[in-house]
Parts: sequence; C-alpha cells; structure tokens
Amino acid sequence: MAVTVLSGTSGALYYKPAGTTGTFGEAGVNTTDDEITIESYLNLKVGDPVKFSVVNSQTGGSGTGTLPAGLAAGTTYYVIAYAAATGVLKVSATAGGSAVDITDDGTIAAPNEFQVAYADYAAVGQVQSWSFEISRAEIDVTTIGQTAGQYAPFRAYIPGFADGSGTATVYVTNEDSALSNRMVEDVLQRQQVGCAFKLYTDKQSTEALSRSIAMDAVLISASININPDDAQQVEIAFRPTGVPTFDFSTSA
Repeated sequence: MAVTVLSGTSGALYYKPAGTTGTFGEAGVNTTDDEITIESYLNLKVGDPVKFSVVNSQTGGSGTGTLPAGLAAGTTYYVIAYAAATGVLKVSATAGGSAVDITDDGTIAAPNEFQVAYADYAAVGQVQSWSFEISRAEIDVTTIGQTAGQYAPFRAYIPGFADGSGTATVYVTNEDSALSNRMVEDVLQRQQVGCAFKLYTDKQSTEALSRSIAMDAVLISASININPDDAQQVEIAFRPTGVPTFDFSTSA
C-alpha cells in the first residue's frame, strides 16, 4: 500500500481559554436572580459557550448529584454576565439571550460539586505554526566494580519521567474576539484552570478521521515580534499539566 506523507497544511490548532473552569455548591445558586457564584477573577467572557456538570473534587472525574433545575448536563449555554471581583455568573440558552430561569439549588454531597467549563475546543484561525516536544529524563544506573577490559566501560541508563513543551506562533488581528488575541492575553491570566490545546497533525471534517495531540496546559510565555515587513506575530509557549492524549489512528 502506498504511503502518503502528511504536510503542514494538514495541521490545525484548537484551544480552550485559560481560567474558564469554575466550581460552585448549592449555596452558590441564587434562584431569585438566576445567578451562580463561582470563583472570582476567572477569565470567562460574555459570549463564551459553557457546559455544566457534577464532578468529584477528590478524583476530578464525574460525580453524583443533580444540577440546579434549569441547567442540563451536556447542554451548551452562553455567558451573558460574569463579575470577576465577585464571581457572579449568569448564562443564557442562546448567545445574547435572557438569563436561564434557575428554579432550585440542585443536590450534591461532598466530595461532589457543580462545575461550569468552556464547552469545547475552538479553532484558532490565525495560527502560523505550532510545535510540541516530548522528552524523557535519563536515570544513571551505572554500577562500580565492573570487570576491567581493553575498552572503557559505558554508563547504563534507564528512562525516567517524561516532560513536554510546546509553542504556537499566532497572528495578531484587529478583531477583539479572535482566539489568537485571547491566547496572548491568557498568558497573564493568574488562574490557568481550563486551558487546553488540541494539536492536529491531520485535521479532517470528521473527528474520527483526524489525528491529534490533546492536553490540559498552562501558558508560560509570549514573545511578540513586530517589524514593518511582516504581519504581527506572537509566539506562545505552553506546557502540559498532565499526560497528553495521542490519537494518531483513524477509523472510518
């Protein structure tokens, strides 16, 4: 079977903004004003698509409980107000619509809690390139007392922990809502929870046919390059906060 080598034109970068995951309990639900109080100084912006769920605060996985009435798990809502200083959040069922009518506080018990998070990865359309590097630590396990011979003995190693680092070069645009501009701002976001990347080596119209590397991440630097001969570019550096998911296989 002939093998086709992928080119850079097959790639793409998708992103979830930093500081867009928050949690709350029953006491944080205000049914009178249809408001929810989550952590303060997150990075949620008007128009952001979000989803609600119940999570286990100890494991980080799915939890047990019932969301406040008016909110359904798996449904996309849109932020219509978020006060950073107080953490008060309002959402709508439609972009720019009226607030969802929340009629009860929901039901959870520790260690479970309610969570609101950016709904899904979104394409960054102004990416010039991205790179991602994985490395392994080397642990020296050389022993002394080896049998003397004609040649110098070689050291012995075993692999240790893995580490990763990545960069994305994005164009600065005159559109305030462009995700490329938001990525630059997010480098200074104190709370990075929610930040995630999906790096496509081969982006197809069907997700099952696409190849990608997905990871929760933190943004660690932004290097801005401006000169009169080129479009304005910023190189964003990031690190995974856990084990990346490699999906290099496809299925029809």
